[in-house]
Amino acid sequence: MTDELYHQVFACGCIRFGEFKLRSGLVSPFYVDLRVLISCPQTLRALGEEMAQLLKQLAPDRIAALPYAGLPIGVAASMASDIPLIYPRKEAKGYGTGRLIEGSFNPGERAVVVDDVITDGATKIEAIKPLEEAGLVVKDVVILLDREQGGDRVLARHGYTLHALMHLTPTLDALVRLGHITDEQRQAALRFVAEHQFS
Repeated sequence: MTDELYHQVFACGCIRFGEFKLRSGLVSPFYVDLRVLISCPQTLRALGEEMAQLLKQLAPDRIAALPYAGLPIGVAASMASDIPLIYPRKEAKGYGTGRLIEGSFNPGERAVVVDDVITDGATKIEAIKPLEEAGLVVKDVVILLDREQGGDRVLARHGYTLHALMHLTPTLDALVRLGHITDEQRQAALRFVAEHQFS
């Protein structure tokens, strides 16, 4: 990742600093919101191209993007890599085909799961189930940002390997270097993740 791309991610509002109440009820000194990338097409395209390089090394038959945040990222990576895209629905349709997975695939094909961010890994494991039940082989999960809270360990315990385009520590280092945040903000974020680990 170049400093220019870190700058674009920050300028898009993907990483914010302050006090944010998380779903868990914890108050975090930073918040990652990669959903806003849909409003920053140049940044989304650049990240899709970076992710495509990573995906090409894994050589999957399909990219399985997780709704909803992972879908735009998956589309950008699919277009940059020419690897076909599928996605598991959050719920089966009650009409039409009633399918749980959108897109074309064959049982036995290798799918790499793509999403925006990872914290504890639980949502990734849950989303992989319907893919495997449909006969797809899933070994790898590729995300934009690893919050470094143990999601990689949780996935490994279930037999999956995590690959991240960005990791929190170097991202924070770049934002300090670029003058976007203070070293105090960086340290507060790192303290928070160190105190809230998952395994």
